[in-house]
Amino acid sequence: MNYSIDSDITKAYTLPAKFYLDQAIYDRSIEDIFASSWQWIGDKTTVADNAGSCYPFELLEGSLSEPLVLSRDKNNDLHCLSNVCTHRGKIIVEEAGQYRMLSCKYHGRCFHLDGQFRSMPEFKEAQNFPSAEDNLPQLPLKGLGNLLFTSINPKYSFEETMQPIVERLSWFPFDQLSYDADSSKTYMVDSHWALYCDNYLEGFHVPFVHPGLGANLNYQDYATELYPHCNLQLGIASEEGAYFDLPKESPDYGKKVHAYYYWLFPNIMLNIYTWGISINRVEPLGLNKTRVVFKTYLLPNAAPQNFSDALLHQTEMEDEDVVQSVQKGIQSRLYKRGRFSPKREQCVHHFHLLLSKWLQ
Repeated sequence: MNYSIDSDITKAYTLPAKFYLDQAIYDRSIEDIFASSWQWIGDKTTVADNAGSCYPFELLEGSLSEPLVLSRDKNNDLHCLSNVCTHRGKIIVEEAGQYRMLSCKYHGRCFHLDGQFRSMPEFKEAQNFPSAEDNLPQLPLKGLGNLLFTSINPKYSFEETMQPIVERLSWFPFDQLSYDADSSKTYMVDSHWALYCDNYLEGFHVPFVHPGLGANLNYQDYATELYPHCNLQLGIASEEGAYFDLPKESPDYGKKVHAYYYWLFPNIMLNIYTWGISINRVEPLGLNKTRVVFKTYLLPNAAPQNFSDALLHQTEMEDEDVVQSVQKGIQSRLYKRGRFSPKREQCVHHFHLLLSKWLQ
């Protein structure tokens, strides 16, 4: 299959429909893209702020399904470790809690809370033991304020991805965000994960699909910016829409910015509003099944009138209707591939270029 996407958007065609329908391509995407990209895994309060605290989880359950554990060592330093015993592969930490060490309940192999091998019964005769391979593999753990990210095998640096955001929003208090469970939701969508991202990556459909959201945005001033592994859709407020009181040092000073819609390759959305952040993780579950996790983080003293949980839900329902219709449509024997609007679909083109690059 030819994945090639012309870098000139005025000439380019989208990825062919087969990309969204072929099981072998889907499987390759999981290994070649998701296992090598940065994934958001929660925030610093996900694991209790005490030495010995541990929190087991699966990275992208249902696709990568990689067993990991967040652990705080004796100095309260936070680590992201493999949660699989290096002896025979048993899961080590079964539930969150306080631990003196990480101990496998199969044959008694023990590890320090930073993943270093500690002890193992009945191994006195083993030669060249222990070695570095007996330690628990440690994954890189990076942060944007309180938000945590990791990667199994990163092909690019976290700093490269986040630099455009950190520089643009140096004034935004990412470290003051607090998780709001009541307004956080998980949605199941009957579509391919990349179709969901395609839809997010353009404001072209807003006037046609989102009357509520559109009332807050000035569609004509909607702008996009592209970076190596992320992009930005800059939402300018309408007369009725809320907007940031930007400091003079902001490159957007003088603009009525309603929201910064950042997308991190391949599946993370950071929607930054005056009241805080809605962070979305798009989780592949199969060719036509996707789980979308919405987590809300509020700023202290955020004006409640500017936060509308109902509007976020309404917008999601409208997006799901469209995406699920496209999932049906691309199965047509008569549809092959489409074209990009050079003015309105620059971020979708950017996404397809990255997919093409990683799958060649």
